Amino acid sequence: MTAKPQAKPAPEALLLEIALKHFPNIETLETRNSDGLDFHDVSIWSIHEALAAAYAAGQAVTKC
Repeated sequence: MTAKPQAKPAPEALLLEIALKHFPNIETLETRNSDGLDFHDVSIWSIHEALAAAYAAGQAVTKC
């Protein structure tokens, strides 16, 4: 039985960059233990764009 290769965690700076670009009302990805600060209403198209950006960033890394 062969072990599956573990996925490398995404760099936090890249995740924050994507979040800030696609979710302008989100200031940080850190948990702040406050519902008003940790939960946000976001549009489905913003989520789609952010996921597409994260996917594209992952594809760019694997081409290196």
